[in-house]
Amino acid sequence: MAGEKFEVEADFLTIGRTFAEYRRMFDLTAEDLAGRALLDCGGGAGAFTATAAELADSAVAVDPLYGPTAEELEGDLDAAVEYNVGQLREKADLFVWDFYGDVDTRGRYLRAAAERFLADYATHPDRYVADGIPDLPLDDDSVDLALVANLLFVYDDRLDRSFHEASLRELARVAREEVRVFPLASLDRTRSEYVDPVADALRADGHAVERREVPYEFQPGATEMLVVEPV
Repeated sequence: MAGEKFEVEADFLTIGRTFAEYRRMFDLTAEDLAGRALLDCGGGAGAFTATAAELADSAVAVDPLYGPTAEELEGDLDAAVEYNVGQLREKADLFVWDFYGDVDTRGRYLRAAAERFLADYATHPDRYVADGIPDLPLDDDSVDLALVANLLFVYDDRLDRSFHEASLRELARVAREEVRVFPLASLDRTRSEYVDPVADALRADGHAVERREVPYEFQPGATEMLVVEPV
């Protein structure tokens, strides 16, 4: 589920992000990746896992999307990109274009992410696990860094506080060092109402939790990620 999502017939339309976008969204450095075990949770049709696997010790993505063949997914992903680009043309004034420049460039990023994902998904299926939060089929402390892009805190209208708490506790279970979540704004472009109470619940569990600025802005004002350090 990585990337912006728009609702179509009460379902999630999945699009992906490139490695370059992830680096900005999560303020990732070379040291964050080299020799590390990485998890992209809600990875969707993103290119991060494919590229990160070349730099890290290991990289895995988890998403309910996975399972069908690349050929079976391709048509749906193409349609999702075209739908998203159409939505952005209609609502361009609601977004910040410093990174992309314009809608057409954003569309090229979406297509590049989908193409990279499909190629890697076809050749390295072991990197893509068909499952999702709040119950991950991963061992305790099995990754160093877990990333969640455009899933938690985005859908306040359908993912409740208990889902967010359970999901972040699960991610903290499987991550040895950090969980990073971006963005912290819901679809109405305001800070999610769950950020502060969920952060407080995690602190009560003993986790260190903080908000950090990132060098990326697409939704106006959405320039922070949540960072959770497991106990």
